[in-house]
Amino acid sequence: MPSKEEVIAQFNPNNPGVTGQLFGLPFTEENAEVIIVPIPWEVTVSYKGGTAIAPMAILDASAQVDLFVKDIPDAWKLGIAMLPFPEKIKQESDALRTLAEKHIEKLESGDESGDKLSLDKVNEASESLVIYTKNTIKKYLKLNKLVGLLGGDHSTPLGFIHALSEEHEFGILQIDAHADLRKSYEGFTYSHASIMYNALKVPAVRKLVQVGIRDYCEEEQQVMDRAMGRIKVFFDEDIKHAQYNGESWASICKQIVSELPDKVYISFDIDGMDPKLCPNTGTPVAGGFEFHQITLLLKTLARSGKKIIGFDLNEVAPGESDEWDANVGARLLFRLCNNMAVSQGKLHYNH
Repeated sequence: MPSKEEVIAQFNPNNPGVTGQLFGLPFTEENAEVIIVPIPWEVTVSYKGGTAIAPMAILDASAQVDLFVKDIPDAWKLGIAMLPFPEKIKQESDALRTLAEKHIEKLESGDESGDKLSLDKVNEASESLVIYTKNTIKKYLKLNKLVGLLGGDHSTPLGFIHALSEEHEFGILQIDAHADLRKSYEGFTYSHASIMYNALKVPAVRKLVQVGIRDYCEEEQQVMDRAMGRIKVFFDEDIKHAQYNGESWASICKQIVSELPDKVYISFDIDGMDPKLCPNTGTPVAGGFEFHQITLLLKTLARSGKKIIGFDLNEVAPGESDEWDANVGARLLFRLCNNMAVSQGKLHYNH
């Protein structure tokens, strides 16, 4: 197995990349610094599907990402590799999605109990996925790898949060259109709409900083109100109104970062972006961020002295014939990897 240094010496980043490798990079899980764990799971999606194929779609789209980053020219030398696509998880997700839809259809027809047998099977399998994700990620954390998770729907990172909680106390920076603070939405204990409700059950999660929220219910507002400062929300509307009144985005980024503790996990739902950047995502909402607003926020966090200890990118749904969502997702994934590495001293900004 060639060393990382040997791989770097033999690779020309200006040429076409290695076919079938994330970003066309020549690294393997043995010599890469960053391991991307694909979790193709979308069992409880309640509006539109498609996120389970996101890891493969992003892998394909990543071949089009130029590796040169203006203020981190050696970013590609970090070494990023994605684990093989877990086909069994995708197959299980597809089978369970059928059961989940059966339950949801009964709820929508007015049967308040839904389909209990289907619901129980989905909840049991979702709990098994949490354990699988936790164990997979722990393996790479023990090898001192930096780790990112690529979903799937937004329920997928709970196992990652559990794995990190065994070693760290940390805050979560959530970029999202939705608060995801519902308790067992539609009866699903591990719903994509409940990920932050479930994350807050983990004592090691010291604070949740939510950014871009613009679609939430009264129950979720009550969770925020009762949180005694453990949840800080930067609503999309408030951010926009502050900017319209003359406040800079750079200043708001500093405020967001100041709310976070020294160790940070980033949970990124792509629907936090303007829907023109993710038109096929499961639950798009008007409003949201531009691409370079996000890159400035990530850069501000990475250069703050705080450490990004992991991240997820979720809810990328490529659509039936549209690569645009995956194209944007691949570029976000590269920036997330780079900024995590900067925060841990493995890469450096020029200025």
